[in-house]
Amino acid sequence: MSSNNTIIGLATGAALGAVTALLFAPDSGKNTRKKIKVKVKDTKDDLTERASKISDEITSKFNSQKAEFSKEIDGLVNDMSLKADDVIVTLEKKLEMLRKRNEKINAN
Repeated sequence: MSSNNTIIGLATGAALGAVTALLFAPDSGKNTRKKIKVKVKDTKDDLTERASKISDEITSKFNSQKAEFSKEIDGLVNDMSLKADDVIVTLEKKLEMLRKRNEKINAN
């Protein structure tokens, strides 16, 4: 966000410099006020456009990161599911082994 602050600072500085130049330039008050009004409008429009671009970039990056995060979560869930299946299979084998031991003990 530091570069965004720099851009806003530069635009504001340029606008203030232009206004200052207009105030000291030899022209009638009416023309000077008109020039200032135009310059302020142009600067406002420029800042609005830049803010919109920044907002679009942030939204785009957020959506990209969200999609990437979602893929990683899906992969983790899939891995955990496979590991859970492995644990179940192992426990079923051990249970079967214990049943056979129990049958042998009960048979004697």
